[in-house]
Amino acid sequence: MKKKASKRRSSAKKEIIVTENVCDRFCENRVLCWISRIIAILYIVFISLFALDAFSGSGNFWEVFVGFLIHLIPSAILVILLVVAWKHEMVGGWLYLILGVIFTIFYDTYESVITFFVLSGPLFFIGVLFLISAMKDSKS
Repeated sequence: MKKKASKRRSSAKKEIIVTENVCDRFCENRVLCWISRIIAILYIVFISLFALDAFSGSGNFWEVFVGFLIHLIPSAILVILLVVAWKHEMVGGWLYLILGVIFTIFYDTYESVITFFVLSGPLFFIGVLFLISAMKDSKS
């Protein structure tokens, strides 16, 4: 009876140790690692809300649906970018910074400070967080 209980405890300890090692391997500084990812996900959800604007127009179902999908293209690009950044933080950080420049130019967010901080600013912030996280991981 005691053998079974000790085996269960030791296997549970092994599972915890293995899980911790896997987490540490992907990101040494977990807080910074997860903050960048969570902010990126929240930003994608925020940008996706603009796609709902497609339903305010007139037209049949398919025209409205196609308009909705077209409005979701920036969100799809951001999801792909997040997947890349999740695996390769350094590359993802630079891509977020480049996308911040593209958003600034394409959406003319440089014309208004508020618009810049709402649309382009988070991309720059996320990019910097991913770069800092990647640099901390490479030093450890």
